[in-house]
Amino acid sequence: MSLLMQSAIYLCAAVVAVPLSKRLGLGAILGYLAAGIIIGPGGLGLIGHVEDVLHFAEFGVVLLLFVIGLELQPSRLWSLRRSVFGLGGAQVLVTGGALAVSGLLFGLGLQTAILVGLILALSSTAFGLQILAEKKQLPTRHGRVAFAILLFQDLAVIPLLALIPVLGGSGGKTAEGGVLLSTLKVVLAIAVLVVGGRYLLRYVVRAVAAARTPEVFTAMALLTVIAAALLMEEIGLSAALGAFLAGVLLADSEYRHEFEADIEPFKGLLLGLFFIAVGMSVNVGLIVAQPLAVVGLVLGLLAVKSAVLFGIARISGLNNASARKLAVVLPQGGEFAFVLFAVAVTAGAIAQNVSDLLIVVVSLTMAATPLAVALNDAIQKRTAGKSDEPTYEKPAPEENQVIIAGFGRFGQIVGRILRAKKIPFTALEISADQVDFVKRFGNKVYYGDASRLDLLRAAKADQAVAFVLAIDDMEASLRTAETVKRHFPNLTIYARARNRQHAHRLIDLDVKIIRRETFHSSLELTREVLKGLGFADSDATRSIETFRDHDVRRLHEQYPLRSDEEKMIIHARQTAEELEQLFEEDAAEDEKA
Repeated sequence: MSLLMQSAIYLCAAVVAVPLSKRLGLGAILGYLAAGIIIGPGGLGLIGHVEDVLHFAEFGVVLLLFVIGLELQPSRLWSLRRSVFGLGGAQVLVTGGALAVSGLLFGLGLQTAILVGLILALSSTAFGLQILAEKKQLPTRHGRVAFAILLFQDLAVIPLLALIPVLGGSGGKTAEGGVLLSTLKVVLAIAVLVVGGRYLLRYVVRAVAAARTPEVFTAMALLTVIAAALLMEEIGLSAALGAFLAGVLLADSEYRHEFEADIEPFKGLLLGLFFIAVGMSVNVGLIVAQPLAVVGLVLGLLAVKSAVLFGIARISGLNNASARKLAVVLPQGGEFAFVLFAVAVTAGAIAQNVSDLLIVVVSLTMAATPLAVALNDAIQKRTAGKSDEPTYEKPAPEENQVIIAGFGRFGQIVGRILRAKKIPFTALEISADQVDFVKRFGNKVYYGDASRLDLLRAAKADQAVAFVLAIDDMEASLRTAETVKRHFPNLTIYARARNRQHAHRLIDLDVKIIRRETFHSSLELTREVLKGLGFADSDATRSIETFRDHDVRRLHEQYPLRSDEEKMIIHARQTAEELEQLFEEDAAEDEKA
């Protein structure tokens, strides 16, 4: 079957199954899984070579971790270290121990039971984080705990890979030396990634951004993720961990929002393909052959992991509602189980039939997770109280209420006043040279085209309350205003207009608050001229105010005539005469006084 035909099948399955699943209230993930089961070898058999598809689609998990890394500054990651190693380590060890004991009771050997317990202790990064993101729960305390546990599990993969040969009988001193060498490689690779990402990468990205070619910048974003993932894979760590570290290193970068906007479409599509591939990998024949064993193992795994997670959550200080949410988000087996079980079979640590059965169990626990989350949500809605409300972390300073689009001479003045008032803002500027220039003066500004919807979403425009439109280019300004009005109708736009024509076109877009860029400075200069000519300060000020009020009224009166030049000319003459009359009346009043 051709690649084009396979692509059509995947897309068709997703387009049909996901909207239907969401309409039924089951979420997108379950729709992808159902689509995979239907088109896979256990269903209609439209697609084969599931392992190849699964391996390729895991890049979606890599991109997901990169985007999450972009949201997490190094200082915030450092503050999570206790949660990562404390809670994450406790979850893996306690869950692994409990599952190992269960394995012994089912007749597995000691070494096999330990290995199976530790592998099944890992949860799915893709499922857990996607569900939390879908429900906007990543900023909650239980969302952060879930993230910390998943991050530790990614770190735990390399010692597990080193442990497999030992438990498989090919260990000994060679394995011990291998662990030491692997540790040194990890330290060296992370050092290379940190130094390169912190210093070298930013200069490369700046050069690419200066070319002002969007598709090349997108290629640069993908190359960054792939390079970091390859580096980690070469030393035996997970590619997702490498992508996450690359994202963290770029979280303080001025190109952060542009990276996120460029990566987002690829992440969404590949994650969807990953969930479809998981559905395709479900061995329906094995389920039919051993239904009681499969169902029992699935329920047992979910119960053990949920109980441990709930206990850890309560010990960490989460309330009952948040602890339950954590317990239903991470009880499934993880995507690394597919890789680790395959390596274990090759090393002779696990029998093939045991591996096949456990892979089916892992796949079904993934499928059961969205259902468990939906059931928990339904129960919590019935019993909801104030104590059930999730506790959210305090937003990071850059997650703020003001966005400034265009950080040239106009936008910078707005930004300076906001900063002096300690009001945080996100500034977006399309010129890489301008971004570099204003950064030298201590300003925080991000590279990107503010007219792009994906960039505005990355900049959290849906959470902002004020949008300052200070873009110099008229057409770019109008495109941005149109995008904001269409997709963020509740976001108030404060627009800068270059001239009357620009102001009229902004009014066309229903922008209410408009200021012409040279209007007020011209008035102030004229006021000084009048004073220099001998007018009293009060007279000069009153003349300027009269003109300003008259001109603003004139701007709106001319709006209906903007497309008829002849009528505009006639109106301009009439208003000029009106203004002269107003000044004459003011002068007459002064004489009477």
